[in-house]
Parts: sequence; C-alpha cells; structure tokens
Amino acid sequence: MCPEKPPHHNQIPDHSSPKSFVKVLKMPADTTLPEIASNPHVLRWIVILILAALGYTVATVGMKLAADRSYALAAVLIIAGFALVIVTEIFLLRRADMTIVYVTIIGVETIMILAAGAMMGEVVDMRRILGAGCVVVGIALASS
Repeated sequence: MCPEKPPHHNQIPDHSSPKSFVKVLKMPADTTLPEIASNPHVLRWIVILILAALGYTVATVGMKLAADRSYALAAVLIIAGFALVIVTEIFLLRRADMTIVYVTIIGVETIMILAAGAMMGEVVDMRRILGAGCVVVGIALASS
C-alpha cells in the first residue's frame, strides 16, 4: 500500500465544474444564492473584482487623456491602472477559472466606463445605457 501524498500548498485547484466559484468558496455545489451572499469571502471577492475593473477603467481614462494629448497624467493613469489590474487578476486567477474572472470583470468595467465617460463629458444617452445593459446581461448569462 502506498501512502497518499499530502496536498501540495501551491497546488492548482480543479475548476472544471460549472459551480467552480462555489467550490472556490468551499461551499457545497447546491449552495443557494443567499447562502453564498452570507459567506464572508464573497465580500472580498467582490471588492477585488471591482478593483480589477477599476484598474482597467483608470487605464482606459488614461488612454483617452493620451488621445487628447495630456501625456504626463495619461502615463501615470495607464501605469497605475494596469499595475492594479496585474495584482488583482493574479489573485483572482489563482482561485477561479479565467473565463469566470475575465467575463465578470468585463461586466463591471462596462458599467464603470459608462460612468467615467459621462463624467468626462461624453454623451450617455438611453441607447448607450441599453447597450451596456445588454453587455452586462450577456456576460451574466455567459458566466453563470
């Protein structure tokens, strides 16, 4: 009889099931949404996902400023935004599937970019709001 190997500390978890986010949170696969929401780890995940989307938004605002020839501030925003993205996404990708992480970030980022555009004086009419809503709904369907 061979003894079982102890679990390796840096072993990559298996996220092949559609309920991988639930598995990452160490909950049974039949966990309901209210049970997931009451888990203290969920708040940390949400904050980190929002920070990743914020990083992309800040970098995008920097690129918009660069297009308007505000190069010094643009460079700072682009570098800071992507630095935030790198740190947060590495954390998230160690714990969840890439498809879930990226798709969720894109949904949150879509809303943030719409708000940032409005704050920068761009037109945000009902057509753009509905378009962004379609993106978010589509992403929610794809990641569920």
